[in-house]
Amino acid sequence: MSAQKLGCKAMVVMPVTTPALKTDAVRALGAEVVLAGESYSDAYAHALALEAKHGMTFVHPFDDPDVIAGQGTIAMEILRQHPGPVDAVFVAVGGGGLIAGVAAFIKAVRPEIKVIGVQMEDSDAMLRSIHAGARVQLAEVGLFSDGTAVKLVGSETFRLAREWVDGYISVDTDAVCAAIKDVFEDTRSILEPAGALGVAAIKQYLQSQPLRGQTYIAIACGANMNFDRLRFVAERAEVGESREALLAVTIPEARGSFKRFCELIGSRSVTEFNYRISDAQQAHVFVGLATQTSGESQMLVDSFSQQGFEALDLTHDELAKQHLRHMVGGRSELAHEERLYRFVFPERPGALMKFLSAMHPDWNISLFHYRNQGADYGRILVGLQVPATDHDALADFLNTLAYPWEDETNNPVYRLFLR
Repeated sequence: MSAQKLGCKAMVVMPVTTPALKTDAVRALGAEVVLAGESYSDAYAHALALEAKHGMTFVHPFDDPDVIAGQGTIAMEILRQHPGPVDAVFVAVGGGGLIAGVAAFIKAVRPEIKVIGVQMEDSDAMLRSIHAGARVQLAEVGLFSDGTAVKLVGSETFRLAREWVDGYISVDTDAVCAAIKDVFEDTRSILEPAGALGVAAIKQYLQSQPLRGQTYIAIACGANMNFDRLRFVAERAEVGESREALLAVTIPEARGSFKRFCELIGSRSVTEFNYRISDAQQAHVFVGLATQTSGESQMLVDSFSQQGFEALDLTHDELAKQHLRHMVGGRSELAHEERLYRFVFPERPGALMKFLSAMHPDWNISLFHYRNQGADYGRILVGLQVPATDHDALADFLNTLAYPWEDETNNPVYRLFLR
């Protein structure tokens, strides 16, 4: 926009991981967009090479006194718009331009206000540099929060942050996803991960030292969110809010065990249920349960274990959260006489138990997949081992169930991957 106002050419270099929303907006203003490298630091090195090749003038995005001063005007706006007491301002940190400008202004005008820097756990170059007393360059950075994915902070931003910033907090991906959801529910605005770091940090700060009567401000510094990324954010927000526990539970592979396990869950909402028959003696179930507090997942593990169901807490296991939850299944030699059905359940407590209670006690559940999508109706895939002599009884069961259903036994996808 500045180049457009000045009537000069602008070439903007960004990482290849930059959301299309941002690159499209830059192109719309007339700039040439160059995508290079996976992080800001990679793009920075490419920009310097282009500067030397074309004789252009490089404008640093954060390690420049004028840019830092411009960032500081955000703090000026905050204090003008909120002249009352402020206890702390939480600022996302990538290269350090934003926090350097904000801290310099706040400490000059209202030195009693704390300035807290916030970084991703996998992109914490500033925090490491502060601890080391010198700038530390990271070998790799996480790319979820692409707006703060900087391997090396600026020399001037480091100097100012070292002098004026009061402390730092690092947050993880789940906490940021939960913060994005919080802001959406409060304001109907969607922040990008970097823009939600401040909110995530405030929540984490209050968990470590619960205080009342304090005023905290988070700078929501970005909203370049690709729509497709919202699927990942929604999936991880429940864990970040401590509203979902993910467990691996082992139950006896015997008729009635599945129903007894569901009875033990009781009225607690099931957010996910994945199971595929694989062993003649034991069944391994991947289950998600609604929770209210951060320590509740371990309490559930202990409760299941006391009832004879061995359980493992997967709530903070990245492999489980990113991959295994979508891969529970496959072919099984034990799934003989299996029929596959899709059901639509009303999303309310007791629907699953109603289904299980109506089912013939001699039919074994060989596959079960369910994930709460936040809709009024849930969609469930069930494999039932029904002998040919019971097909008439199965038809009666389906017709009296009062749930919409589809027979998927002859679906070619089922035959390719599950049967």
